[in-house]
Amino acid sequence: MAATRGEPDVLVVGGGLAGLACARDLVDVGLDVKVLEASDEVGGRMRTDRHEGFVVDRGFQVFNTAYPQVRRRLPLRELRLRPFTPGVLVHTEDGPMRFSDPTRRSRTPHMPPRTRALRDLRPGRLAGTRDLLALGALSARDMLAPARLLKRERGEDRTTRTALAAAGFSEEFVERFFRPFLSGVFLEDELETSARVFHLVWRSMLRGTLSLPGEGIGAVPRALAAALPRATVRLGTPVARLTDDGVELATGAELPARAVVVATGPGPAADLLPGLDVPAYRVVTTYYHAAARSPLPEPTLLTDTRRRFLNSCVLSEVVPSYAPARMSLIATSVLGEDTQGREREVRTALADAYGTDTGDWDLLTVRTVPDALPVMAPPQPLSRTARVAPGRYVCGDHRATGSVQGALASGTRAAREVARDLGR
Repeated sequence: MAATRGEPDVLVVGGGLAGLACARDLVDVGLDVKVLEASDEVGGRMRTDRHEGFVVDRGFQVFNTAYPQVRRRLPLRELRLRPFTPGVLVHTEDGPMRFSDPTRRSRTPHMPPRTRALRDLRPGRLAGTRDLLALGALSARDMLAPARLLKRERGEDRTTRTALAAAGFSEEFVERFFRPFLSGVFLEDELETSARVFHLVWRSMLRGTLSLPGEGIGAVPRALAAALPRATVRLGTPVARLTDDGVELATGAELPARAVVVATGPGPAADLLPGLDVPAYRVVTTYYHAAARSPLPEPTLLTDTRRRFLNSCVLSEVVPSYAPARMSLIATSVLGEDTQGREREVRTALADAYGTDTGDWDLLTVRTVPDALPVMAPPQPLSRTARVAPGRYVCGDHRATGSVQGALASGTRAAREVARDLGR
């Protein structure tokens, strides 16, 4: 059935990464598409705000250049990406220890040279000989093996902790490096995430560069939206419910369409599609502090073996324009909600980890993201069908691995299924 003149073929509810990717693919096959976004800007959880002269992403974010969907869809040069140091600084009971990638050549004056990275990895520091050999074997396999082999993984899916033990890592190295580092990646501190997901994420880190766009993480969804025909995206247009013929807006107006794709977060998706199976989500809170001096003059991620925080970073060392001149912006993330007294505990932990007085730091703002990342315990499906009923589809990171790649790939799959059903 063709759409009535003036009516779109497809309505996409939600202007996050998945919805924008889905819309672009449907437009490319000749379908008329409208994206209905409830808020005043595209991006969903990937938003950037201006706050008292600072650039504040809604929660600590990083952008990985290795994701296939990213390379396919985004103009990386136009994003003006600034890289993080290829490695992390680990705060341990023995003081700070650097874990660097010796295969990376420095691209900025802040980054340690390769000789320093090799020195940081010598046995007896953060990692012993056994762990270095295990790391080399694991990294070579994950970086060089075809992704389809990593997705299958040998035998049944298992937890990341079990997979690391099977790979030959000592418990000490897991506790000093993998556990605090991956806690910030998967937003859980027991290493219970699917090993299949871990291997794919590790592969992407080895093959890509962790970075931030010059105008904040919100530049990513804005670039996706800019690739759509003019007037495709309607901002400030919340959808109240799905109807037999399309959707009903919060204003009471009804919009018909041949197909509807729900591309919202997990909560609104479950509201619009009763009975939809959505996973539990991890909650993360990020504290943004402003300081007159940088506590770490390099764009490096700081982790803590005592797990008092997930990670911390001086964002203005990554992208100087994140802070006004002669000021520094520090982002520190923790699991869960912002509770009374928690910021004070975090500030105390940061003073210890950075080795500096944090008493004069100003708390700029706090961002809590209740649906930051889906729980991905084994067995974890790496993708799921988008079709939930005739003419009804769903996409988002809750339908795949919780990442930029997962969201974009989910949108791609939804577009493919819609196009097929509509004869395109």
